[in-house]
Amino acid sequence: MEQFPFEGLNLALTTPFDRTGAIDFAAFESLIERYILTGVRGFVLSSGTGMHVYLSESESKELIARGCKAIDGRATIIAQVSALMLDDIVSRTKHAADHGANGVMVLPPFFEGPTDDAGIIDFYAEVAKANVPIIGYNVPNAVGVEITPALFEQLASIPNFVTVKDSSGDLIGQGNLIRTGFPVVNGADPLVPYALYAGAKGLIWGGANFAPKSCLALVEAAKHGLWDEVRQIWRRLEPAMSLIWKGDYVQSVYAAADLVGYGAGAPRRPLSALNADKRVAIRKALEPLIEFEGVTP
Repeated sequence: MEQFPFEGLNLALTTPFDRTGAIDFAAFESLIERYILTGVRGFVLSSGTGMHVYLSESESKELIARGCKAIDGRATIIAQVSALMLDDIVSRTKHAADHGANGVMVLPPFFEGPTDDAGIIDFYAEVAKANVPIIGYNVPNAVGVEITPALFEQLASIPNFVTVKDSSGDLIGQGNLIRTGFPVVNGADPLVPYALYAGAKGLIWGGANFAPKSCLALVEAAKHGLWDEVRQIWRRLEPAMSLIWKGDYVQSVYAAADLVGYGAGAPRRPLSALNADKRVAIRKALEPLIEFEGVTP
């Protein structure tokens, strides 16, 4: 069987913003270099954690183009190209591929889009014509579409549809997807070790922005079946990964990354910086990680 191209950690990279709210491309490229130095070999550009929904199409395209140029073949690149209009998704997909992305991540149709299986299959089949590996996205509480095992099996028959990122947070549901035999990527931070043990092939991990070394160490231990070591590493990660999942996810990741030393500025409006009480809680949850990460806040 051909090796799955998105194994291991794919860092859902934050998008840095300056004080005016504009993308800080210099900081963006600097972050990429720093994460590559820690050993990160997979990135998601214009990710949900990177505020894709609050980037214009031109901003997202420029971010992907610059990110691909900065990475320059040193890591695998997934570009999020989700949009409301199918033609826009196809345009974004071709743009990402032209600049060196290895695959694209695409939400199912949302905001009054089709919810029946036939409509979802037709949608992804149309995107697949761009001849770029596609990662579907299962986050039913956000878009109102669930990729069930039965639907996944049909989607997997589409040329270039390679996997589903499951961000439902439902380990039982993810296990059902894994049992189809097709590769599944976990996108729920608190489920990471359990998803890997269940057979998830890869991770798209926003929380890795603030703990890249720990996250890489966990993935490496799991790869070799060292589950006692996985559990030890997870004890350091679990307080923060569980806390950020409880709400204000993007704001929490930005705050945590800043506290550890991987700051990306404040999130873009309409999101605001994490409030003081939650920042204190995040700081406490990060205590087991700071020394291992070796970054001065």
